[in-house]
This record gives sequence, C-alpha cells and structure tokens, in this order.
Amino acid sequence: QDKDIKMTEFWLISAPGEKTCQQTWEKLHAATTKHNNLSTNSKFNIPDLKVGTLDVLVGLSDELAKLDAFVEGFQKAKLLLFLVSVFEKNQILAGVNINGLSTDQYDQSQNLRFEIAKSFTKYSISLEAVSFLFIFKGVNQIDNDLKARASAYNNLKGNLQNLERKNAGSLLTRSLADIVKKEDFVLDSEYLVTLLVIVPKLNYNDWVKQYETLAEMVVPRSSNVLFEDQDSYLCNVTLFRKAVDDFKHKAREYKFMVRDFQYNEEEMKADKEEMNRLSTDKKKQFGPLVRWLKVNFSEAFIAWIHVKALRVFVESVLRYGLPVNFQAMLLQPNKKTMKKLREVLYDLYKHLDSSAAAIIDATMDIPGLNLSQQEYYPYVYYKIDCNLLEFK
Repeated sequence: QDKDIKMTEFWLISAPGEKTCQQTWEKLHAATTKHNNLSTNSKFNIPDLKVGTLDVLVGLSDELAKLDAFVEGFQKAKLLLFLVSVFEKNQILAGVNINGLSTDQYDQSQNLRFEIAKSFTKYSISLEAVSFLFIFKGVNQIDNDLKARASAYNNLKGNLQNLERKNAGSLLTRSLADIVKKEDFVLDSEYLVTLLVIVPKLNYNDWVKQYETLAEMVVPRSSNVLFEDQDSYLCNVTLFRKAVDDFKHKAREYKFMVRDFQYNEEEMKADKEEMNRLSTDKKKQFGPLVRWLKVNFSEAFIAWIHVKALRVFVESVLRYGLPVNFQAMLLQPNKKTMKKLREVLYDLYKHLDSSAAAIIDATMDIPGLNLSQQEYYPYVYYKIDCNLLEFK
C-alpha cells in the first residue's frame, strides 16, 4: 500500500475566527482529512501583539517581506553553503537541527513557541521593535560573525590547498621535497653537482642509452629512477658543474626536462612543518566552527519562522480587520494531492474575498493583496520551503 509522500514544504495560512478560533481550526482540519489525508495540520499559535495604525501595518507588511527574503537568503546562500564547504566531499553532513528537531519536525512541533513576540507583548513593545531590533539585528550579527569566521577558515584552507597542490600533480610542477632523499645527491662538492631530470616513460630507453653522452664529464652510471608518476620517471644524474649548461641544452632536444631544484634540508623541513601546522590548525578549527554553524543555523531558522509568524499576524489584521480574531494553521501537504488541497481550501475560504473587500479600501496598496508580487489566495498564505534546509 502506497504511503502518502510528505513534502518538506509547509503552508502557513490563517482564516478569521468564526464563533471561536477553535471552530475555525476544526473546520479546516475536518475538510483536509475528510477524503484521504490531504495534509498534516497543526495550530500555529501567535500571541496577540500590539497593533499600531493601519498605515504602520501597511508599511510593516512591505518591510517584513524584505526581512523574510533576507533571513531566508542568509540561511540558504550563506550559512548552508559555507557549512557544506566546511564538510567538503566524502563527509556526511548530519546533526543539523533546530532545538533537537529536524526543520520539518520543528515546523510541526507543538513546542514551537513564538518566544520573541511573547516576551515583548509583556512590555508592550511594538511589532517594528520585535522584527527589526531583535530579528534583523540578531541575524545581521550572525552574518557579521560568519564573514569573519569564514574569512579566517577559508584563508587557512586556501593556504593548505596551495601546499597540497605543490605536493601533487605531475613531476614537472609538483614539489619534490617529499620524494627525494639526501643520499640521492652528491652534496658539498666543489666540482660535482646532481641534477634531477623528468624523463617521459616513452623515452626512458633513450635516456639510459644517452644520458652519459649528453655532455662531457657526466659521471658514468650515476642515474637512478627515484620516483614515477603516470607519464614520467624522476631520475638523478651527477656531472661536473661546468658541464651543466651543455647538459640542459642537449637534454631538451631529447625531451628530457631538468628540474630547477637544490637540495636544502632546512627549507624542505620548513615546508613540511608548515603543512603539518596548517593541517593541525584546520582540524582544531573544524569542530568549533561546525558547532557554531549548527547553533546559528538553528537560530537563523527560528528567526525565519518568527518572521513568517509576524507576516501572518500583520496580513491577517489587514485582511480580516480588528479586533484581532484569526487562527493561524500550519499545513504539510501530501505531494500527490497538493492540487486537491488547494481546491478544498478555496472552497472553504472563497467567501473571504467579499468580506475582505468590505474591510479594505480597494484603492489602498496592500502588499498581501498585490497579485503581481506574490501568489494570492482568499486566505492569508505563506510558504515555508525546507527542501534546501534538510541534511540527510
């Protein structure tokens, strides 16, 4: 038997209270569960907030729309992408949650509390203060902290990657410090020097036959294969210093590439120590950084839900009038029956179009009723899309 496919998308809607708000809730719940379960529903309780003038609410509606886009964009385009980049490939992204719940569980949770708004109704602070002094200021602070942390971590990561690239790639470009050994060289000689030569594998037989005669004063049998990659061998060869230029010139004719390399134990040791230091620093930063990202991802998500709640409150007052009397509800649609759910909601609330027209002057610019700006339905509606916020 096929199970209903749940969406990680939620519809936050509101409808006017009938005789009671409970009756509004029961009517919605009955209509969506009567023929199959069209959605999973829960009440979304928003406390009564201090309402200013209608002009203030209209302006606040526009500002909340911008705040909504800012907080959602910050989560998805900054926090989430940086979190993914920190984990890098071949690592499992897990444990990101909102107060111990996944994002869809948090949206459905009866424990979802409008903490910020509740605390400010106690002190009669306005909606503007709730949304901007606390939500915007809080998310903006996370954004500033993220910029500083991301810059420090990315600089460290970039420096480490640059060193790692020097120790990878082809023999023509990569660092040779981790390949060669002291015994591969004639050192501290006034007359002799050891060169490192990249020999294509296809030309190796030519190298063996000819390297002793590419210039005068090449030490016989002084060449050995020190390392190989997919295409080439790394060989050493010892010769007199005054023959080096002639040897390099002749070697190029046969496609043997002499690497510019001097054996310096102190420099090689310093490079290795720098890589170890950067690698250790990156590991030390990883744990605290991931914890910070998870905590602040949670904070940003909660702030986003608060913005949605504020938008529902403002638009419900604008549409349904005063005194405040509406029920906000959270619906999680079933993927296969979304169209049917829309039809059921329209039948349930189509009468609100005429009642809304009676409350609101048709010449007023009400963002919630502007068809060109967003989807319009007879009821207040906002979508909460968690598809990009889930970590599996």
